[in-house]
Amino acid sequence: MRPRTLDEMVGQHRLLDPGSALRRAVESGRIHSMVLWGPPGCGKTTLALMLARYADAEFRSVSAVLSGLPDVRRELADAAERFSAGRRTVLFVDEVHRFNKAQQDAFLPHIERGTIVFVGATTENPSFELNSALLSRCRVHVLDAVSADEIAVALRAALTDSERGLGAPGVQVSDEALMEISGAADGDVRRGLTLLEIAAELAQDEGGVVTPATLAQVLADRSRRFDKGGEQFYDQISALHKSVRSSNPDAALYWLARMLDGGCDRAYLARRMTRMAVEDIGLADPRALPMALDAWDTFERLGSPEGELALAQLVLYLASTAKSNAAYVAYGRAKADVREHGTQEVPLHLRNAPTKLMKQLGYARGYRYDHDMEDGIAVEQTGFPDAMGERVYYEPVARGMEIKLRDKLDALRAARASAAAQKPK
Repeated sequence: MRPRTLDEMVGQHRLLDPGSALRRAVESGRIHSMVLWGPPGCGKTTLALMLARYADAEFRSVSAVLSGLPDVRRELADAAERFSAGRRTVLFVDEVHRFNKAQQDAFLPHIERGTIVFVGATTENPSFELNSALLSRCRVHVLDAVSADEIAVALRAALTDSERGLGAPGVQVSDEALMEISGAADGDVRRGLTLLEIAAELAQDEGGVVTPATLAQVLADRSRRFDKGGEQFYDQISALHKSVRSSNPDAALYWLARMLDGGCDRAYLARRMTRMAVEDIGLADPRALPMALDAWDTFERLGSPEGELALAQLVLYLASTAKSNAAYVAYGRAKADVREHGTQEVPLHLRNAPTKLMKQLGYARGYRYDHDMEDGIAVEQTGFPDAMGERVYYEPVARGMEIKLRDKLDALRAARASAAAQKPK
């Protein structure tokens, strides 16, 4: 059921609707080297085949999973011969991101000479997986996952096509069942067709009708797309973190459920949420950090699936409570001062003096014990190296517990500044 014309393709309207730049180029035969980036089953291979068909070019294919550099060189040599004879070659490289940098470089001179029209297909972000020399010679086209409605169009076409599809056996599938299969395909047309074919085979024992019982059997092991180490993984953890940061517990819970459903390492999620507790909540709610550690420990003790509820409870709390990155920012400022000012000496009054010599050298001289002060703080006493003077790194926000901390620190800093101004120069 692979489409044979652009009009038969489902999805990818942004790229392939009539009048679009890519469609005009394909239909006119003025094809260019490109990288097709998109999820499985969205039409990357089909589009490459159509490029060759519309341009009347030879279509050749290699897989980065199954082929090595000798296979690539052999295809390039054959393409060079065809080029000398006046015929172009579309060389389709599936899973191109699996080739290393040296293997990717092998295509460069042939793309430049026009020996091949290079079409690379990848499910990973080309910015990270392909070298810059190859990217500079290709145009990147982003393909989207195909919607359930569009997949249903492809499935209906398969049900009526007696030559390549299921039209001859006369399988009967209700619209509701067809949409359920389309949804289970999860954006992958190829997967949708496979599920439909399985349902049709099982339906032979039911008089050719796909019953609810048959459909339940077919979709029993349905799963969602999730790549534990790829672009999709990092996009989802980013969505989870940013949903927590923006105080959207419902969105945060959704992304957590998505990652758990995809088989993400639960310990990784617990670690990332502990990071959220210290980076995005901080002292606005000091309970967040021990709660994160408790949830992590609870999961370690209970395991899956019971322990996942502790992670869900944690993400709801983190997203719902007050937020502050003041501690995160303050730490960054302190590190910047350490880099800028180098190794500063500890002021004498802050040093311990356990020996007579140290006392003679002035260690601890002038130090005032804060607990002996009326308010419990010696405001005239600096805690910074003399060459730096007092600094302000931590600026509490007006949210949660930091409201009280801000009021207290504002008063203390004002008192320290006043005491410093009264010191003799």
